[in-house]
Order: sequence, then structure tokens, then C-alpha cells
Amino acid sequence: MKIAVVAANGKAGRLIVEEAVQRGHEVTAVVRSDNKTDAQHAIIKDLFDLTAADLAGFDVVVDAAGAWTPDTLHYIADAAKHLADLLSGTDTRLLVVGGAGSLFVNKDHTLALEDTPDFLDAHKPVSSAHGKALAHLRTRSDVRWTYVSPAADFQAEGERTGSYGLAGEELTTNAEGQSFISYADYAIAMVDEVESGKHVGERISVYAK
Repeated sequence: MKIAVVAANGKAGRLIVEEAVQRGHEVTAVVRSDNKTDAQHAIIKDLFDLTAADLAGFDVVVDAAGAWTPDTLHYIADAAKHLADLLSGTDTRLLVVGGAGSLFVNKDHTLALEDTPDFLDAHKPVSSAHGKALAHLRTRSDVRWTYVSPAADFQAEGERTGSYGLAGEELTTNAEGQSFISYADYAIAMVDEVESGKHVGERISVYAK
């Protein structure tokens, strides 16, 4: 498959590229500066300068854009919208590296993790930014999108176990009641979804068993 990973130089992006390349896919890294990934090809361009022509011919585009500071958090939702606009009406799927805060913690889907008392205030701005991206994607029937939420504890330096659990809109824990996943195992889940295309128009979530 032909895959473009946007913001490929980031921690999540690099591991997604690595996983896809190891499986034999043709991967293009979309980066603002030198390509630091294993991708065979690169587009050196700011994601907001990308055009529909840049993304033509890919089977899947992965949005791995992240932001952490107050003045850049809007980039998360802006990136999802911009890429959705570019892929509108095409067969190319858009997979988005999402957040966990919008996962529901009750069966009625009326209470999200980010609204619970134990959710740290420091994490709420980033969680809200990811939630806005998801909210926008839910309005789009013209794009073949999938939003992939990690577990509550998304561990950049966590080990690659090679396995994960797949869930949907609700926060799911392992047998010990824990919700975590490493970036490396998340990358496995993301490339599995790239290959299967089973959840178009849906939000899915992944966690360590």
C-alpha cells in the first residue's frame, strides 16, 4: 500500500512509519524539515501548505500531527480539517492519531474521561484540542476517516509488546483495571487499521491487555 504519514518526524509518526516500512508498505514522510524516518520517500512541506495534488495516489494518509503549547493547540483540529478537505470525495482513507480524553466512561456515553474528577487539569487543553478534531470528523461524510484513540496513559517510551486490545467509544482497561499503551504498540494497531480498513467513519480505541 502507498501510505503518507503527516508529521512523521514526531514520536508517534516515526514509529508508525517504521512499522509500515517493516511490513513492506511504500511510505512517504510528510515533514517540515529533513526526513528523520525510515520512509522511502519524503514531502518536505508544512502540512498546512499541502495540496490535494500532494496527497493524490495514496491509499491512506495518517495524521500524526501533535501540539502541546497554548498557542499551537489549535493545530490539532486544524490539521484534521485541512487533511479532510484535501481528501474530500476521494478513495484515500484518513487515519488520525487521536486522544483519550474524549473516550466515554459510562454505557450511556454521557460522561467522557476528561470530565471526570481525576482527570488532570494540565491535560485538559490537549484533550480538548483532540476532541475538537474528532467532533469535526464526525460531521464529515465526504471523507473516509478513522480516529484512533490511545489508552489513558499513552507511553512514549513504553515497550513494544507486539499485542494490544481493540475497543470502541468507551475507555477500556486490562484485567488489572489499567488503561495504558506504548507508542510502539499503538503504531502496530494503527498499521493494522491501515491494512484492514475495517472502521471507516468510526472512532476506535486501543489499549495494552
